[in-house]
Amino acid sequence: MAVFTPVTLDQARAFIADYGLGALDEIAPIAEGVENTNYRIETAGGRHVLTLFERRTDEAGLPFCLGLTDHLADAGFAAPRPVRGVSGDWIGRLNGRPAAVIQWLQGAGLHAPTAVQATAGGRLLADLHLKAADFVGRRANPVGPLQWRLLAEKCDHRAAGDSRRMLEALVAELDRLEPLLPDGLPSGAIHADYFPDNVLYEGDRPSGVIDFYFAHVGAWVWDLAIALNAWGFDAEGRPDEAVLSAFLRGYEQGRRLERAEVEALPVLGAASAVRFTLTRLHDQLFHDPDWLVTPKDPAPFFARIAFHRAASPADFGLATA
Repeated sequence: MAVFTPVTLDQARAFIADYGLGALDEIAPIAEGVENTNYRIETAGGRHVLTLFERRTDEAGLPFCLGLTDHLADAGFAAPRPVRGVSGDWIGRLNGRPAAVIQWLQGAGLHAPTAVQATAGGRLLADLHLKAADFVGRRANPVGPLQWRLLAEKCDHRAAGDSRRMLEALVAELDRLEPLLPDGLPSGAIHADYFPDNVLYEGDRPSGVIDFYFAHVGAWVWDLAIALNAWGFDAEGRPDEAVLSAFLRGYEQGRRLERAEVEALPVLGAASAVRFTLTRLHDQLFHDPDWLVTPKDPAPFFARIAFHRAASPADFGLATA
C-alpha cells in the first residue's frame, strides 16, 4: 500500500475545505504506486484523488506536471485535471508535504497487458505526444543520466552480495551507454512513467492516463523506450515479442517514427532499463519498514538490459530503410 505520510479524516477535511468540493464523506488509501501517497476521497462534489508528493517528486516541478495534465484535458485527452483551491493554486501543503486534489478517472490499470490492449496503449501514447506538443511548460528530466550516477554512488554504500554484483554491472553499462545517448531527436512534453498500471482501461479500451509526476520535456522516443520496457516484458524480464510489436504498431498508427528514432531504440531501451533498475535497487536498499509500501524488485528490469544490448530495430518489428 503506497502510504508514506498518513492522513486522518479530520486532516483531509481541513485541507479540502479550500477546494470547493463540499463535505468530505470518506477517505481511503490507494494501494497502487510506490512514489507518492494517494488517497481516494469521496465528497459532495464527487470522487477525487488526494495526493501528497514524496521523495523524488520535486515541488518545483509540480506546476509543470499539473499544468501538462490540465493542458491535455483541454485538448480532449483523458488526463486527470487538478482542482484549484480558492487561492487559484493547484498545490497546497498537508502534513508537511506539497499536496493536490486531482480528478478521479474511471477504469483500472493493467498488470499483464494483452497484444490488443498494448496496441491501444501505444496509440494513446502517440496521441499524448501530439496533443502535448504545443504545451509551453519546461522541465528537465528529474531522473536523467546525472541522477543515475548519483543513485549508483548512493547504492554503493549499502550494496552487498547480489546487489553489489548488480550495481557493478549497472555502472559498467552506464559507461558503455553514456557516449551513445543520442540528441536532436523529435521531442516535447513526455510522460516518462508510461507503465500499464498508469494507463486506465475499461475492458480493452483505455479510459485515461495518470501519474505524470516524472513528466518533462524530452525525446518522444525516450518515452516510447520506457513504455516498451514497461509493457513488452513478463514478470521475469523476458521479452514478449507479440506485445512489443503490438505496442509499436499502435504508436505508429498515431505517429510514424523517424529513422533516427528507430535506430536509437536499442540504446534508449537499455538506458531506460538501467534507469528503472537503479531506482528500484535504491528503493530496495534504503527501504523504511515504517512505510506502507513494498519496494519493487530490480532484477526483472536488470534482465531487460541484455535484450537491448543484443537488439536491432528489427527485434522491435521495425525497419530503418
